[in-house]
Amino acid sequence: MHAAAIWTEAGLPPSALARLTLTGHDPVLPSSFAVGAAAQTAIGVAGLAAAELWRLRTGRAQDIRVDMRHACAEFRSERLLRVDGAPPPDPWDLIAGLYPTCDGGWVRLHTNFPHHRDGVLRLLGCGHDRAEVARALLAWDALAFEAAAADAGLCVAALRGLEEWDAHPQGQAVATLPLVAISRIGDAPVEALPDGDRPLSGVRVLDLTRVIAGPVCGRTLAAHGADVLAVTAPHLPGILPTEMDNNRGKLRAQLNLRSADGRATLGGLLRAGDVFVQGYRPGGLAALGFAPADTARLRPGIVHVSLSAYGAAGPWAGRRGFDSLVQTASGLNAAEAEAAGSATPR
Repeated sequence: MHAAAIWTEAGLPPSALARLTLTGHDPVLPSSFAVGAAAQTAIGVAGLAAAELWRLRTGRAQDIRVDMRHACAEFRSERLLRVDGAPPPDPWDLIAGLYPTCDGGWVRLHTNFPHHRDGVLRLLGCGHDRAEVARALLAWDALAFEAAAADAGLCVAALRGLEEWDAHPQGQAVATLPLVAISRIGDAPVEALPDGDRPLSGVRVLDLTRVIAGPVCGRTLAAHGADVLAVTAPHLPGILPTEMDNNRGKLRAQLNLRSADGRATLGGLLRAGDVFVQGYRPGGLAALGFAPADTARLRPGIVHVSLSAYGAAGPWAGRRGFDSLVQTASGLNAAEAEAAGSATPR
């Protein structure tokens, strides 16, 4: 989707697009998809939105220029991260990745969190060893293992082609949704933003997200001047390199939302906030009292942002997932293999 389509779909003024310039061309990264254009467009539209808010605050317009190579560097920033001059530890678990199955299919395991890893090993009945996992999966049909893992609350995806995903009930459900859906969840008095020297100065954001997609949202808001508090829990595992990279510019706190005290503390933070960003599967935070309607009652005027792996509608809406799994399920891995002339998914 082009920048103009995203911008106008969000209801923003078309006249602002004249101030956005995108330079460079694909391929920058080795892919059969226009990932450079995707990176550049996302950063460009976010920057233009920040500039439009700045114009509304100050009356002064700014031009936005994004080079594709620079955008790709930002999109792969975890590859550039250095800790004491050295790369951070490999974030991938020993058994994470793609495996062939007995029916000629493939499955991808996401086992970077210990409870997901241990659950997969219990389901397979083998040890934490890549060769053992490979042997065990050769006794499974790809779709059967995907379904069994989902029933157990684990993170697994079977490989599909693009056409297979388009025909799948979840692919069909997602195809009916807009890229960004904006709906009104309540009414509140107009509030003036405080004085500040950045587009989002004085905007307070609660960031309840993990790993990549959600944390990059909060990171982007922080880059444009927002005060962002990343909220996680002491019992939730993390992936150190992505936490270091994607929490740039944020404050950080731990709250156990399973406890009444933790929920009360989050409620107090919410009442003083402006934006609530959450990246858990649909219904996850609602069960704890923080559905969009709940947050709007606690803090009238709140902007409640939700994103998840497979979307808010369809039979997979409540399924756990990560970007790598979505690429496997939706056809990207198969399409990259076909473009590269490879017999294995890429």
